[in-house]
Amino acid sequence: MTRTAPILLSAVAAASALLLAMTSPAAANPNAINPIPVLNGTNGLPQLPGRSKAIFQVTGMASPNNTQSYNVLGTDLGIMWDNGNGEMLTTFGDTAGLGFPNLLVGSTWAWRSNILVRSHTQNPSNGIYFDSVVRDIFGQARDLIPSPKIPFLEISRIPTAAISVGGVQYMSLMSVKTWDEPGEWTTNFSGLAVSGDNGENWAELPATRRPDEGGNGNFQMNSFVKNGGFVYEYGTPSGRNHAAYVARVPEAAIGDLAAYEYWDGGAWKKDDPNAAQPVIGGGVSEMSVQWNDYLGQYIMMTTDPWNSVVMYRSPSPEGPWSGPEVLIDTRELPSAYAPSIFPYQTGRDLYFLTTIHSQYNVVLMHTTL
Repeated sequence: MTRTAPILLSAVAAASALLLAMTSPAAANPNAINPIPVLNGTNGLPQLPGRSKAIFQVTGMASPNNTQSYNVLGTDLGIMWDNGNGEMLTTFGDTAGLGFPNLLVGSTWAWRSNILVRSHTQNPSNGIYFDSVVRDIFGQARDLIPSPKIPFLEISRIPTAAISVGGVQYMSLMSVKTWDEPGEWTTNFSGLAVSGDNGENWAELPATRRPDEGGNGNFQMNSFVKNGGFVYEYGTPSGRNHAAYVARVPEAAIGDLAAYEYWDGGAWKKDDPNAAQPVIGGGVSEMSVQWNDYLGQYIMMTTDPWNSVVMYRSPSPEGPWSGPEVLIDTRELPSAYAPSIFPYQTGRDLYFLTTIHSQYNVVLMHTTL
C-alpha cells in the first residue's frame, strides 16, 4: 500500500460517514451504521463501571489489528471456535467497507455478510491478534458464502455458529429476507456450510437447510457445543427475545438433518423438530454456549429483553438452566449484543466478544467468575 492510500482511505471513510449522518437509517438494518471513530460519537474503549470490562478493540480503524487494511471498517458478531488443531477461527457477520454501496437497502457502505480471520491467541488478557484473513484477489476480506443482497429475496447470509468436527469446519448461517422492526428480522432458512481447508473455501450443504417454519423455525440462529460424541445445537427463532431450544446429533452425522434428536423436556426425539420444547422459556437473542471448567457447568451468554448481556448456567446440555445473571447492565452499554465466548479455558477469567452497535465493531470483554 502506498503512503497516500491510508490518507485516501480516511478521507473517503469520513465522507461516507458524514453522508450517513445526514440520512435516516432503517433502525433494524445493520448496514445503516457508522463505523468511523469520533465521527460516530465513540472514542476508545467504553469505560464500564460494573463487573465486566472492555479490554481490547478487536476490529475497526481503532483496533491494533488494523482491519481497515483489508477493507473491514466495521462489523458485528465475532463467532470464535477452535479448528481442531489449536488455531482459533473467527467469523464475522455484516461487514462495512469502502466500495460500491448497496443502494437497494439504503446503505452507504459496501459490505460482506460473512468473513473469516485466524488467530493463535491462547491467552486473550492482552487482546486477540489476527494472523491471517480470507481475502479476495484484491487483498480485501471476502464473503465465504456469497449473498445476492436483494431485499425480499436475501439481503444477507449471516453466520451464527461454527464448530470443527474431525478437522472439518462447519458453520451455521441464516438467510435474512427482511430487516423488520428493531430487534426483529425475517429469515428464509438456516443451514450449514462446510470447509475442508481451514476456512479458506466453503461450500453450502443444501440438504441441511431449515426453513423458517414449524419446528425448524426454532433453529434459525444457533450455537454449537460438543459433549459425549454429540454436537449439541442450540437454536432460537429469527430476531431477538425468543425461547431457546436444543437438538443433538452424532458428530459424524452433523450434515444429516434426519439424524438430529430434539429435547422435548424429558427425552430425545429423533428427526422431529416439532417435538422440541424450550430449555429457556424466553428472552434469548444471539447466543453462545460452552462448557466451563471452573464452574463445572455449561454456560450460555446472550442478551435479555432489556439488552443487558447475561449468562445462564446448567449442569447438562439440556438443562435445567438457571435464571439470567447480568454481566453487562444495559445502562452501562445499551447497544451491546451478540456475546461470544472465547473458546479456550482461562480459569475464573471469562473472556467474550460483543458487538457495540454505536461504533459497529467488536470488542473483547473480561469478567471474573
